[in-house]
Amino acid sequence: MNTAPAPAAPHWVQVALSVFGILGGSTGLAAIATVLVQRGKFKADAADTLTEAALTLVQPLQTRITELEGEALHARSELGTLREQVNQLQFVVRVLTRTLDRWRAAIRAPDATLRKVRAVVAESERLPDGG
Repeated sequence: MNTAPAPAAPHWVQVALSVFGILGGSTGLAAIATVLVQRGKFKADAADTLTEAALTLVQPLQTRITELEGEALHARSELGTLREQVNQLQFVVRVLTRTLDRWRAAIRAPDATLRKVRAVVAESERLPDGG
């Protein structure tokens, strides 16, 4: 039976020792330790940079949103005013339409005279806005 001798240490230990020897002992370990320590600092710096960039982008958007909210509030206020004006104009149109209908009826009446038409017009001028 031809058996190979069992290794003295696990394979990963042999790899670690080889890497240690290649890196130059303590100098190599110091470099690895520095990289590992700096890695956390790099992450923090990257997070700071990303946060700063995000804030730089968000602040103008927040300003614009505030402006747009103000404009929307102003537009709603104007819309309310315009609706009220439209309602008033619709009322005036209804009053004038009724007045015109009365005048037209007075003019087209079979017994219409200038005196009767003038009386209807004079009466319309005395009526309040409601009728």
